[in-house]
Amino acid sequence: MATGFISFFSRDKTFRPAKKNFDEGTLRFELHKRANASLHSGLDLKQVVKLPPEENVNDWVAVHVVDFFNRINVIYGVVCEFCSDETCPTMSGGPKYEYHWCDGGTYKKPTKLPAPKYIELLMDWIEIQINNEDLFPVSVGVPFPKNYLTNVKKIMTRLFRVFVHVYIHHFDKLVGIGAEPHVNTCYKHFYYFVTEFNLIDKKELEPLKLMTERLCH
Repeated sequence: MATGFISFFSRDKTFRPAKKNFDEGTLRFELHKRANASLHSGLDLKQVVKLPPEENVNDWVAVHVVDFFNRINVIYGVVCEFCSDETCPTMSGGPKYEYHWCDGGTYKKPTKLPAPKYIELLMDWIEIQINNEDLFPVSVGVPFPKNYLTNVKKIMTRLFRVFVHVYIHHFDKLVGIGAEPHVNTCYKHFYYFVTEFNLIDKKELEPLKLMTERLCH
């Protein structure tokens, strides 16, 4: 199972190239290696997400934000050919949940968009955030900004919406290509992480509540 998970998330078919690789020899690189080694060892995911002793929580969170960004790019990459303006005219998670895009720039007010456009803008926005060294400092000794966790919560909330859309509107495609178990493992890892560090409000998790209760019992 671990080998299949590794190969699935190492595939070339991504929505966009993986970003923000950590420089070898840095603390973040070592944390990234440790986190991945634990994940691939088959350990209990609830334990894998916990902060290692004597490590800085902001560094631990930063490493996972980047890893989840890259993995969710892979997940959307395997279904994006089935997700078009015609099939998905809104960024939704079933009839009860619809997400409108707002970035304070081009889209100053929440705007209804087709799912592919919403996800493209979402990924562009997150990429800018994680590559901004004022928000995600990479040099040893440079402190994280006071609004760091606020920014992380917004990033993780928006990434969760990709899970919502993919699971509710493209689940049959995941099953058809044999991706379901790997996506489920990634989702469980994501869910345990954001709940361990309180990074997403409970109301935002509602669209996948029943599935989460089944997967993450």
